[in-house]
Amino acid sequence: MTRSPAENVHLPIYEDLVRELGDVVAEAQMAAANTEGQATQLLGAPEPAAWSGQAGPQSPSDFG
Repeated sequence: MTRSPAENVHLPIYEDLVRELGDVVAEAQMAAANTEGQATQLLGAPEPAAWSGQAGPQSPSDFG
């Protein structure tokens, strides 16, 4: 992930909150990645990048 110049700005309030409460954003990102990985394993689905994006109603002939 690349950062824009605006993201490199010194943010003392944010840094104080991270120091006091932990980096909630980073923890949420890690939890989301973990959940996505578990869902992929449990559903036996292909990796998210390989998903065709097709959704919606299916006809009975789609099931064999």
